[in-house]
Amino acid sequence: MPVEHYENFPVASWLLPKRLREPVEAIYRFARSADDIADEGDAPAATRLEQLAACHSELDRIERGDTPTDPVFGPLAAAIRAHAIPLAPFRDLLSAFAQDVEKKRYANFGEVMDYCRRSANPVGRLMLHLYGDHDPRHLAYSDAICSSLQLTNFLQDIAVDYRKDRVYLPQDELAAHHVSEAQIEHGDTRGLWHAMMLKQVERTRKLMQAGAPLGRQLKGRIGLELRVTILGGETILRKLHADPGCVFNNRPVLTRKDWITMLGRALF
Repeated sequence: MPVEHYENFPVASWLLPKRLREPVEAIYRFARSADDIADEGDAPAATRLEQLAACHSELDRIERGDTPTDPVFGPLAAAIRAHAIPLAPFRDLLSAFAQDVEKKRYANFGEVMDYCRRSANPVGRLMLHLYGDHDPRHLAYSDAICSSLQLTNFLQDIAVDYRKDRVYLPQDELAAHHVSEAQIEHGDTRGLWHAMMLKQVERTRKLMQAGAPLGRQLKGRIGLELRVTILGGETILRKLHADPGCVFNNRPVLTRKDWITMLGRALF
């Protein structure tokens, strides 16, 4: 599927069973479209929130069994009906996107994790649902993985997000390390910047490790897909650990060599 935005992790890839590629693509297009409403262009906040409210209305139509009016929601409605997908994860995603429009700073890590619960965890839960896996332990593992991936994305996108007037680093932890927003604005890594970043990286790595057993417990293609995804997050975290200032001058990304290495490790 064409993807116009940079993605760390595979979406509707060849690793997925053919029967799930269409529903996964439909879910991805819904999430990407709604996320773009919150992030892209120059529309005022009120307009963005109105558009996201319209997305909620489309979900309501699907829930009632009506035909959606937005073309993005047609394939999603078909996937939801074919696989009996619950609507709550989609509503959680829309809630997170709306929060991005209105909330630009996070007082503490608890607030960040609440955002992750709605912005990232629903994706893993939707995937497990498509595979027919409703094991509570697996859902908990999935939540840990998805939240850690979201946190990883926040760390690699510190400079990108700041240009959108968003800071996902907890304000109390910035203050404890005497790191100011002026440092982020100017890419200044002096003082306790490295110490602050290493704390973020280590906490995120531990969360990733807490969910990692799921990659071996799930069999077949979903397990392989998940192991590649976990290795992708770990690779970005290693790059951040090696150079905590790279977010300002050499944003860490996954290279072709990384992908080959990750696939080899995931297979064996």
